[in-house]
Amino acid sequence: MLKQEGSAIQRVDQRTEKPIIQLEKLSRVYQMGKNQVWALRGVDLRIHSGELIAIMGPSGSGKSTLMNLLGCLDRPSGGNYYLDTIAVSSMSKAQLADVRNQKIGFVFQSFNLLTWMTAQANVELPLIYAGISREEREKRALWALKLVGLEARANHRPMEMSGGQQQRVAIARALVTRPAMILADEPTGNLDTKTSVQIMMVLQKLNQSGMTVVLVTHEPDIAQYCHRTVVLRDGKVREDRSNPHPLSALTQLAELSTASGKEAIQ
Repeated sequence: MLKQEGSAIQRVDQRTEKPIIQLEKLSRVYQMGKNQVWALRGVDLRIHSGELIAIMGPSGSGKSTLMNLLGCLDRPSGGNYYLDTIAVSSMSKAQLADVRNQKIGFVFQSFNLLTWMTAQANVELPLIYAGISREEREKRALWALKLVGLEARANHRPMEMSGGQQQRVAIARALVTRPAMILADEPTGNLDTKTSVQIMMVLQKLNQSGMTVVLVTHEPDIAQYCHRTVVLRDGKVREDRSNPHPLSALTQLAELSTASGKEAIQ
């Protein structure tokens, strides 16, 4: 979790034995007429505070279902899910909504920004729903925009921004409630290579400051920026591998800029 301390970010959650996410034999079955479709089949998974983890898998592997369950957008058919020690597996819809608002920040592939509102107003939206005062909303929205390097663009609307800037606004909106973790669903899916690396640089900086980040991606290149990759197939975890030396997005961005400059000279 992040907290504001002046203009800096401080690590609040430290890596402990107690995971921020703990899944025990988690399953999800959909009824399709007379047939049952198993999207997840007894998934066991632990994610600790401060991890940056990629979830991968082919179409139909269960990664979208898993993301929906992690984000408390759906409920499992069986098994247990603990989020930050809270048992969420059997919660009501109202209880799940409360957990979503308090514990989770969402980032989507399509940004989901309101085009007629400024960046600051978009970032403030979750705080309006939470009943936060106007003065506090403005303060926290500018704090979140500063974290992603867009404080100077606070009064610009989405259509006046690049795709990468819009995604950074979406990340700021996810951060403004100071959640326990960020769930990012294909956050670089609509972006070119350089812009994708810029987004991963933002996520890495947030992670280095203590934020837990779980992202779904179909791009192996993006997974290389993460500490760990979990691969799903047929509703089961088939691989769970650590990456002791993840790529540095900051370094990659510098290399891309250098290569771009050489091409321009030629």
